[in-house]
Amino acid sequence: MPPPSTPDEVLAAAQRFRDDYASVRAQIASVVVGHDEIVDGVLTCLFTNGHALLEGVPGIGKTLLVRTLARALSLDFSRIQFTPDLMPADITGTTIVLEVEAGDGKVGREFRFQQGPVFAQILLADEINRATPKTQSALLEAMQERSVTVGGTTHALPAPFFVMATQNPIEQEGTYPLPEAQLDRFFFKLNVGYSSRADLSEILTRTTGGAEAEVEPVLDAEKILEHQSLVRRVAVAPSVQDYAVRMVLATHPKGPFGAGEFATPQVNQFVRVGASPRAAQSLILAGKCRALLDGRPSVSTDDLRAAALPALRHRIIMNFEGEAEGMTPDTLISNIVETLPREASNT
Repeated sequence: MPPPSTPDEVLAAAQRFRDDYASVRAQIASVVVGHDEIVDGVLTCLFTNGHALLEGVPGIGKTLLVRTLARALSLDFSRIQFTPDLMPADITGTTIVLEVEAGDGKVGREFRFQQGPVFAQILLADEINRATPKTQSALLEAMQERSVTVGGTTHALPAPFFVMATQNPIEQEGTYPLPEAQLDRFFFKLNVGYSSRADLSEILTRTTGGAEAEVEPVLDAEKILEHQSLVRRVAVAPSVQDYAVRMVLATHPKGPFGAGEFATPQVNQFVRVGASPRAAQSLILAGKCRALLDGRPSVSTDDLRAAALPALRHRIIMNFEGEAEGMTPDTLISNIVETLPREASNT
């Protein structure tokens, strides 16, 4: 379908986006209780062509959310259970040798690429931090380039391609921290917390009774790609884009890795390395999605402020003093959002 060009076509496309977003959200809500911000964050990643990292203790619904989203979309779904003995070829696939008939009763050999589970449109990387860094890095090319290179041959992944990974933040034994390069390729990092008293009561009602909710697929690949294209067409004023730039630069402390021009005192004291340019891209695209959902023609600074925590928290590396003092990236980001002027100074 060609992209909308006239104002009426754009308005109609925006309304279809909001309707489809609401439909997917309703299907998820029929199974997943609460976690509204997490659901919105995951859907933002989907419609901005990004990837989501969900972090939380076991048993709070991370995997259930991902599986429910997969059921609500008419897309190919694959799940990889990450373990310490998982190898890169178990994810990407490998080249195998097959015996084929060569004629005249002779048997020849043929090399053929056997696709791994990464060749899906929705990939659940469950407990991703249980695999070794070598295996984790097998996803780097797939997440950034949407392709896999095996044996010198590059294989394109299907579109859309959406990775949702889960990890447990409290276990140390048998886990491996995700490399910074891997973390940077996640659009959002979403911290999944405990359910409230009312939500937990509703969970018990749904899961200990006899009825089970049915999830219907309400969105296909063609519509998702159309919505992803529409999100990128939302306008961003130069002043709003500059606010995103200054917000990212505010995470850079004075020193060899950053100029520290916009850094707060907390950042200068507790941060070793600030956020990358991908963080600014995440802020802008998330802002565009939020503006489109609100029926606005352009992004506001409030949209960027709303996306600051999930877009930046996994892209800031604390120094030794910050870790010793118990400072968290969320605390620093909140301080930046509160103190960063909305309008740039002319001086």
